[in-house]
Amino acid sequence: MGKSERYLARIDGRLLRALSHPLRVRILELLREDGPATASGLGKRLGESSGTTSWHLRQLAEYGLVTEDSERGNRRDRWWKAVHEGDQLQGQDFIRDPDLVGPFSTYAHTMVEQRYAAEAQFVAEMRDWSDEWIDKVSFHDSPLSLTPDEAAALSDEILDVIKRYRRPAKEGDTPVRVHWAAFPRRSRPEES
Repeated sequence: MGKSERYLARIDGRLLRALSHPLRVRILELLREDGPATASGLGKRLGESSGTTSWHLRQLAEYGLVTEDSERGNRRDRWWKAVHEGDQLQGQDFIRDPDLVGPFSTYAHTMVEQRYAAEAQFVAEMRDWSDEWIDKVSFHDSPLSLTPDEAAALSDEILDVIKRYRRPAKEGDTPVRVHWAAFPRRSRPEES
């Protein structure tokens, strides 16, 4: 599997249906961020039974999103790992298909909630981090006025920068979460 294939799972209609369950998205994210885990370990972290997480892991495996980690475990403890480090999804692929708009909405809402939860957790734990990290962390919210083509170009440029920093982890590294979204919003000026 090439580097780009290892990184991205290109979400199509088939994979979107697999990811339209919020628990599957949470399981996949934990495997991507924290590495291989067992169904019972995931169950404890997610407040679910190991039977439930095991069933969802098998569903994710059926769609090629997770696989058994053959280097760990035994007949009793099956370890699972994510196949890809991230995914790529284009709303235009789903929003006009009546069979996919529901799964797309569920998946997109789950991802937005998880991103918010990750940032909120960092803010809650911020004082536990070293000054070196606290001084380097940034949050940005930048309202811009753009055309659709300019918004696409902006996203492409930012994703290119992120790709430049993607590499295998080295000694001394700390996992860093980067979120990027560019979307239009309806202007609602106050009326006089």
